[in-house]
Amino acid sequence: MKILTVDIGTGTQDIFLFDSNLDMENGFKLVIPSPTMMIHRQIKEATRLRTPILLTGKLMGGGPSAWAARDHAAAGIPTYATPEAAKTLDDEPAKVEKMGIQIVSEDEARSLSRVEGSSFVLRLDLKDFDFPLISETFSRFGVSLTDLAAVCVAVFDHGDAPPGVSDRQFRFDYLDERIKAKNALSSFAFLSGDVPPIMTRLQAVADSANDIDAPLIVMDTAPAAILGASFDPVVSARRRKIIVNVGNFHCLAFRLGDGVEGVFEHHTGEIDRPKLEGYIRALADGSLTHQTIFDDMGHGALVYGDHPLELDNADWQIAVTGPRRSMFQGAIHPSSFSLHPYFAVPFGDMMLSGNFGMLAAAADLLPDLKEPIRKSLQGQTGIAPWELEP
Repeated sequence: MKILTVDIGTGTQDIFLFDSNLDMENGFKLVIPSPTMMIHRQIKEATRLRTPILLTGKLMGGGPSAWAARDHAAAGIPTYATPEAAKTLDDEPAKVEKMGIQIVSEDEARSLSRVEGSSFVLRLDLKDFDFPLISETFSRFGVSLTDLAAVCVAVFDHGDAPPGVSDRQFRFDYLDERIKAKNALSSFAFLSGDVPPIMTRLQAVADSANDIDAPLIVMDTAPAAILGASFDPVVSARRRKIIVNVGNFHCLAFRLGDGVEGVFEHHTGEIDRPKLEGYIRALADGSLTHQTIFDDMGHGALVYGDHPLELDNADWQIAVTGPRRSMFQGAIHPSSFSLHPYFAVPFGDMMLSGNFGMLAAAADLLPDLKEPIRKSLQGQTGIAPWELEP
């Protein structure tokens, strides 16, 4: 049984092909540029050549791609976007047009001349999940993706906040709702037909996956990484702990014990190590408030359990994962004790924490696949790759 998992971040997209016949460490994997970085580079080259661009396709992760499009328009080069693609830049069309980007209808996009004056108009198709490209890449190495039991894709989704509502508050209200609905990290995963309407980026992934013949699960990246990190044998051996995912854009920490006992989410660029350590200690003792994080330009915080996690200086109680986990390395701030973080490495690969988390969520959502996934996550396989049938 094979399951394709794709964890799409800001810097990279991390791809793991799960095969229930193999040890997890023998699964095929790719860590390659993220879709937003690929679009970013294409737009930057177009800006250098002063080539007009047309953005089509789906809502996708912004950041680098959105900044490049904004800079392209600011340079006085014609920049167009269809309504759906424009949501990558901002949910509100007026704000997109204020950047100097002209929103055109799908019909206008199709009829837009390939030549504007003497300039070629470059069409860029936006989407987070490109199954044909991934399938072609694997096929070049002799690996077929035609027999998948499921596909799992993770992206970070702020959600579609109504006009005038903070997207930070909207996102955190969603986290609170999911935890209260099902006190488990897998509550952030959905079959493609069950995506909440407010989670427009997750829905865009589902809409762009019409070319796969397997169940599709979409999940939020941060809970996927936290769940995946819990399969590190050192982490799994401790019942109560805090797991921190330090992403490129967002930093999220869960206090775990009998389910989710607390959570906070912040922007990585707004915090340093001393501040992060302070928030973690407050999450542990239950004193952290939503307003403290929100007023610091983060998303928020919630504490559900009334039994504090007592931190001491003797052993690790904080596990860390994520591409910016180096924030925990280096000199200890003189005004605080070290949290003795443990750097989680599930199945020997920190970059695939989110992929392993998606597999665990798939076991919850697809009961027919639960047993083989469970055995693999518990290390109960053991066949070498050359022992498989070709």
